[in-house]
Amino acid sequence: MSLKEKRLASEYVFRGKILRVRVDTVLLPDGRTGSREVVEYAGAVAVVALDALGRVVLVRQYRYPVGEELLEIPAGKLEAGEDPLACARRELLEETGFAARDWRLVCSYYSTPGFTSERMYVFLATELKAKEVSADADEFIEVELVPLEEALAMISEGTIRDGKSLVGLLTVAREMG
Repeated sequence: MSLKEKRLASEYVFRGKILRVRVDTVLLPDGRTGSREVVEYAGAVAVVALDALGRVVLVRQYRYPVGEELLEIPAGKLEAGEDPLACARRELLEETGFAARDWRLVCSYYSTPGFTSERMYVFLATELKAKEVSADADEFIEVELVPLEEALAMISEGTIRDGKSLVGLLTVAREMG
């Protein structure tokens, strides 16, 4: 039996600046109909930026939906049709003031496929050079340089706890051996 569901109807219930929400009626594999709520999001990038001393560039910012300041790897939303690497370069510079010479895609994943189409691309950036920070007008960010081993300990301690940072830091640490 195929597990695929077929969309029969779709209605947008919200269209915002960064996301849209729709409710779909679907044909289920057993022939019944069901309902699916879908958050459409263009996707995003995240960057594990390592300097020559083995420190990872982290950003601290207040995240309104969870009501807390979080320590994260730099990240940002893809614009329509934007190349993920170009977005990663832009976001690293805007949020941290760093540019990198070497870039590598380390993984991509669906952040929460149960309700959103968001795909996250995680890059490793090395050979950093400090430039000027040019954060968006509504972003208030503090940049911190933390040894990679310390950042990994922060995951275990619960200090770093957003998904993209967990995936990015743990993937890079595994690859570095």
